[in-house]
Amino acid sequence: MPTTLESEEHKALRAAVSALGTRHGRTYDRETLWSEAAKLGYLGVNLPEAYGGGGGGIAELSIVLEELGAAGCPLLMMVVSPAICGTVIARFGTDAQKQDWLPALADGTRTMAFGITEPDAGSNSHRITTTARRDPDTGDWILTGRKVFISGVDIADATLIVGRTADARTGNLKPCLFIVPPDAEGFTRRRIDMELDAAEKQFELTLDDVRLPADALVGDEDAGLLQLFAGLNPERIMTAAFAIGMGRYALARAVEYARDRTVWKAPIGAHQAIAHPLAQAHIDLELARLMMQKAACLYDAGDDVGAGEAANMAKYAAGEACVKAVDQAVHTLGGNGLTREFGLASLITAARVSRIAPVSREMILNYVSHQTLGLPKSY
Repeated sequence: MPTTLESEEHKALRAAVSALGTRHGRTYDRETLWSEAAKLGYLGVNLPEAYGGGGGGIAELSIVLEELGAAGCPLLMMVVSPAICGTVIARFGTDAQKQDWLPALADGTRTMAFGITEPDAGSNSHRITTTARRDPDTGDWILTGRKVFISGVDIADATLIVGRTADARTGNLKPCLFIVPPDAEGFTRRRIDMELDAAEKQFELTLDDVRLPADALVGDEDAGLLQLFAGLNPERIMTAAFAIGMGRYALARAVEYARDRTVWKAPIGAHQAIAHPLAQAHIDLELARLMMQKAACLYDAGDDVGAGEAANMAKYAAGEACVKAVDQAVHTLGGNGLTREFGLASLITAARVSRIAPVSREMILNYVSHQTLGLPKSY
């Protein structure tokens, strides 16, 4: 467990979640762990107390996900349901939407997926082609488009879809978010065959003139990018927590092995060729956590601009640190690192996700180069 300058409340939260994760371990059952974490109040720790949440923020929720990951049992849907969707609804939803969704998201009885990525848009959210238009006679919204690599749609009670509507004043398209139930007519899903072995599956979604009531729109139609990035910043912070937890799990297995494994006359961890790379992996994970904590602090304080920069940096640092930690852990164990007994081989693929999603490391470098450093855009 990390030693940081955290509050006593945060330390206590870490210890409690770590104990929960340790009880479930690497062979955890996702539904059972989700239910137990919900009953203990961990899933809704970031949501308002008035709606059954813990009244905390992304700082607390990231602790939960990191510690579960460090125990080998991360819950990917925490990134989506309470962090993205819960945050957006809490900040911008109507009173009815808050009453309908927040208590259920907090107690884990309902989950929500998030649909933004498209086959032809990728990292360029400005190219999203899923459109929403009003039926002038009924006031209903009609959505048309496609989404891809959407996590957990099969277990979600609704999907928060990012579409675009025409601005009445300019005619330009602007982003808007809609709550789409799984049984909506014209809303279909196709599971994507992934080599990544994860409890949460990936889907391609098709919206073929999906008709939604007027109140399916989340918040203000004119809020646009503000609402969208209210969800994307927590997504990046939580992805960093996911990666840091995974890296810590792999590193702990490697350190334990290096202490015990004796090939000649001393444990292999006594050799600098083994010890130094593990020490470097630990340093990188600790540095990534500091940036993640900074990003969470800025976001919870209401500094969306500052949080955006820090969240991107945290996600980048955590993804790099995770991949290096997993790779070094596997190499430390040698052949044993590829066996099911030690549970590290599957992380080789999983660790790469933190480099790719929800935004690639190259796009983060683009962001930092022109947003932070003021260099001209290359695209």
